[in-house]
Amino acid sequence: MSLTPLTALSPVDGRYAARCEELRALFSESGLIRARVRVEVAWLHALAGHGGLPEMRGLSAAELAVASDLVAGFGEADAIEIKAIERETNHDVKAIEYFLKKRLGGHAGWAPRLEFVHFACTSEDINNLAYGLLALDARQSVLLPRMESLGEALRAMAHTHAEDAMLSRTHGQPATPTTLGKEVAVFVHRLRLARESFARVPVRGKLNGAVGNFNAHVAAGPDLDWPAIARRLVESLGLEWNPYTTQIEPHDWMAEYFDALARCNTVLLDLCRDFWGYVSLGYFRQKVVAGEVGSSTMPHKVNPIDFENAEGNLGVANALLRFLSEKLPVSRWQRDLTDSTVQRNIGVALAHSDLAVQSVSRGLARLEVDTARLAAELDENWELLAEPIQTVMRRHAIPEAYEQLKALTRGRHVDAEAVARFVDGLPIPEDERRRLRQLTPTTYLGLAARLARSV
Repeated sequence: MSLTPLTALSPVDGRYAARCEELRALFSESGLIRARVRVEVAWLHALAGHGGLPEMRGLSAAELAVASDLVAGFGEADAIEIKAIERETNHDVKAIEYFLKKRLGGHAGWAPRLEFVHFACTSEDINNLAYGLLALDARQSVLLPRMESLGEALRAMAHTHAEDAMLSRTHGQPATPTTLGKEVAVFVHRLRLARESFARVPVRGKLNGAVGNFNAHVAAGPDLDWPAIARRLVESLGLEWNPYTTQIEPHDWMAEYFDALARCNTVLLDLCRDFWGYVSLGYFRQKVVAGEVGSSTMPHKVNPIDFENAEGNLGVANALLRFLSEKLPVSRWQRDLTDSTVQRNIGVALAHSDLAVQSVSRGLARLEVDTARLAAELDENWELLAEPIQTVMRRHAIPEAYEQLKALTRGRHVDAEAVARFVDGLPIPEDERRRLRQLTPTTYLGLAARLARSV
């Protein structure tokens, strides 16, 4: 069976293939191979650079450019060639070493230096840096920009609906009024904080040999400052140097990265459920898309499928992210191979996160606020004014203010007339009674509008 979006086992390569193109370019097998080639070539440059091996210093700028061009021009044919070599070696990183030796061997400057390809490296020296590059690129080029765009859409919604009064629900029951804009502003702020935390997670890397001590490096070049050479390489890739490792970089930064992304996802999961509920209550109408069907049997249905799709993808993403963050920092002694297979699923976890953000954005674009519905529901709940009335009574030292309002309103609906009668009988200054009489469920909003506009 040929592999197509219809025959793919994973939905990120099947049903959602078109929406995962950016991350597929990074975390596919081809993307990982290209990142490994990039690291191997960077190591060659480091060996030829300041403080490097004397045998590598004679390379000209043009000869160094030959190696760089292997990265810049890397394509599918190169990845296929490397996979063919891997079928013989049964080792993915060694296949890249042989590929580079073959490509560089035809150049006079490189021919006597081919044994410096993968010099003193263990496979993890290459792999940890490759995965670091992929995670960094995914965050900067895909995940953060997508979250930023969603945050701006939510911020615009918060400002637009800053004054649209809305019934709150605490414990699912009618509660103190708010505005739609302010409730959206809460998610704007939460997502911003979570996104900033995710953006700050350092991506670390190492290149220090089989057990992290530069053993082979020192054996070959005892007079060189190998930690300095390796650090310059790691930092040249945009990563943070980790000087203390076993054979593997401990993956602690990965745990931070995945946990921080999961927290972003949790904020969005909460948003999806709230917005799904607001659609159910009729606070939002959904724009009808021509030709779209909501149910195979009920023609009238317009379902909140984007928020449901996002919620499902967020759940899958966080299950994977939390597993990754718990598993990857744990390795027996100086190295076991359990991280290798697990890390191949990093792109899957990030893809489900990214799919969810896309779905939330699409869901928001389909929403229209039903202000008449918002106003009608508030008008049905005048008992909400029990809170401000009893609070004003407390300020004027009226005994049992809470209890009096409880007797009037708890478990029952009251109307505007009943509230006005109660206020008129209060022993408080007339200007206070007048202020309370002017209060309605639609105007009892505190600073909600101001908070919505300030986000």
